[in-house]
Amino acid sequence: MFEKFFNLKANNTNVRTEIIAGITTFMTMAYILAVNPDILSVTGMDKSAVFSATTLSAIVGTLVMALWAKLPFALAPGMGLNAFFAFTVVLGMGYSWQFALTAVFLEGIIFLILTAFNVRELIVNAIPMNLKHAISAGIGLFIAFIGMQNTGLIVSNDATLVALGDMSSHSVWITLFGLVLIGVLLALKVRGALLIGIFAATVVGIPLGVTHLPEGSWLTLPPSIEPIAFKFEFSSIFTIDMMIVLFTFLFVDMFDTVGTLIGVSSKANMIKEDGSLPRAKQALFADAIGTTVGSLLGTSTVTTYVESASGVAEGGRTGLTSLSTAGMFLLALFFAPIFLMVPGAATAPALILVGSFMLSPVLKINFDDYTESIPAFLTIVMMPLAYSIAEGIVFGMLSFVALKLLSGKTKDLSWIMYVLTVLFLLKFFM
Repeated sequence: MFEKFFNLKANNTNVRTEIIAGITTFMTMAYILAVNPDILSVTGMDKSAVFSATTLSAIVGTLVMALWAKLPFALAPGMGLNAFFAFTVVLGMGYSWQFALTAVFLEGIIFLILTAFNVRELIVNAIPMNLKHAISAGIGLFIAFIGMQNTGLIVSNDATLVALGDMSSHSVWITLFGLVLIGVLLALKVRGALLIGIFAATVVGIPLGVTHLPEGSWLTLPPSIEPIAFKFEFSSIFTIDMMIVLFTFLFVDMFDTVGTLIGVSSKANMIKEDGSLPRAKQALFADAIGTTVGSLLGTSTVTTYVESASGVAEGGRTGLTSLSTAGMFLLALFFAPIFLMVPGAATAPALILVGSFMLSPVLKINFDDYTESIPAFLTIVMMPLAYSIAEGIVFGMLSFVALKLLSGKTKDLSWIMYVLTVLFLLKFFM
């Protein structure tokens, strides 16, 4: 059944590989089940209800990706977007969480319309091939940086912004153990190396006090979403602040998703010779549907997760990978204590090593042409430094257009790139 529906042989994969890949993707992104409720609860939203809404929206978005787009990418409420929701819109601007949810709902509807009319797919295909390769490398550095932060290997520093963390920390020890173990397993070509490493690091963390075993029952019923579901504030739709908030949600989610799809697809060699991504429209519909449904359930913007790269690194190539991830989210609804006990120190090695895998597309970049290599470099370096996939794309695209225009190579520019340049500049001014 799976072979025929997902066309596994044609994609040089099998059921076992796809399931391991899906579980690996879930394990590297399961932190969102704990982090999203923590962040959104500061707005006054019911924390338990947000847990259920987070999980359900991830299931919906990932199922659409699995069964319609048939691509190995998973979705869930996005980091950064949830922080903007809570700390900027609600705590900073003083609006209610119902106002913020309304903005997310409108964003989802607009994305559905833009996707239906192929606007988002046009943007994906308009990004130059060298920048597509650079996006993959930039995402690699970005997720490696996230992994190092999650375990305390890299910490903030007032003098130098970032610095090496406390090397005597048990969390750091577990991460280094995981790095070596996964590295050896990869060298020996052991299938499921990332997943084995995450499991082993979790077990090692128990006696070191980093992994905390659940107290009480490991099987729980999902909390009700009634306190936060369908709670909108439509009276505020036609306000300037709603326009600003909506534009920010649209911009960040648009280019985070586009960047993730392009970056991970480039690493998996899914991008066609003409630069297009197969079934891109269906993939973009997945996050539009996920965001719309997520807002109805009571959570922030749903987006394609960069941690999907960990599943691709394990050999995931079809929608069976994301179907497996959705299945794990379903289990998490009822066995949340088990999944939430996996510490960041155990998943960090997987993220760091996946980051290294994502760098290989830089070999395809034309470094002899400075109008190509400089934008590629800015794309790569700005993603981790600005802590944003979207900002990396912005700097890459703006510099690409500027250098091509000023050096007389206008034939390399499409009208879509000029439109995007204007939108990027407006975003900076706003």
